[in-house]
Amino acid sequence: MLAAQRRTLLLDRLARDRRVIAKDIAAELGLSEDSIRRDLRDLAAAGLCQRVYGGALPASPAIADYTARQAVSVDSKQRVAVAAAALITPGSTAILDGGTTALAVAQALPATLSATVITHSPTVAAALGTHPHVEIYLLGGRVFKHSMVACGAAAVEAASAVHADVFLLGVTGVHPDAGLTTGDPDEAAMKRALAQRAADTYVLASAEKIGAASRFTVLPLDAVAGIITDAPASDDTLDHLTARGVPILRA
Repeated sequence: MLAAQRRTLLLDRLARDRRVIAKDIAAELGLSEDSIRRDLRDLAAAGLCQRVYGGALPASPAIADYTARQAVSVDSKQRVAVAAAALITPGSTAILDGGTTALAVAQALPATLSATVITHSPTVAAALGTHPHVEIYLLGGRVFKHSMVACGAAAVEAASAVHADVFLLGVTGVHPDAGLTTGDPDEAAMKRALAQRAADTYVLASAEKIGAASRFTVLPLDAVAGIITDAPASDDTLDHLTARGVPILRA
C-alpha cells in the first residue's frame, strides 16, 4: 500500500473511530509500527491529527485564528450559546470564557437579565456593554490574540480574587481519552485558574469539538458539571462520555 493510501486510511479511521492505535493498524496492514508512526507524524504536521501516546486522535478544527473561527459552525455555536445562557440566572455571578462561542453566549443573554459576569475577554466584555443590568468585571493581562483573551501571570493572579457560581468554559477539543483540551499552554493554565474560582464549570462544545483533541489539557472530564453540545445523539463519542459519568446537556 502506498503512503498516500495509508494516510487516507488513517484519516478514514480517525473520522470513524475517533482514534487510531498505531500497533493495531500496523498489524492489520502487515507493516512496522514505525511506518504508521511516520504517517501520523506527517498528518500531524499538516494539522490533520493530534498525536498521542500509541497513536493519534482527530485534530480540532477550532485551532484557526479568531477571525477565521468566527465563520466556523456559526449555527452550532448559537445553539450551544442559547442553552448556556440559561445557566446564568438572575442575581448570579458567572465567569465567561473567551472565544467565539463565549461571545455568542454574551450576545444570547436576555436584555432584562440582572447578573454579574467576570471575563478575561475584552470582546466578550464589549458585547455585554449592551446589557443594562449586567455588571461586568474584566480581568487584565497579556492578550492572547488567537482567542482575544488575557493570559499569563497577571491574569491568573487577577482570577484568584474572584468567586462565581458558574464558569462557562470554552475548549477546542472534547475527547473521552484526551479530556478537555486547547491549543496553547498559557490559555489552558488560565482556563484552569478560572475553573477553580467557580462552584460549577460547564463546557461550551459545539458539534465540531466533540471527539477532537488539541495539544494541551485544560481539565479532566470529571472536573466539570456538564458538557453543553448540539452534537447529534447518534455520535458515539457522547455515549463514551456518558459512560465516564459526564453529564451531557443537549443544546
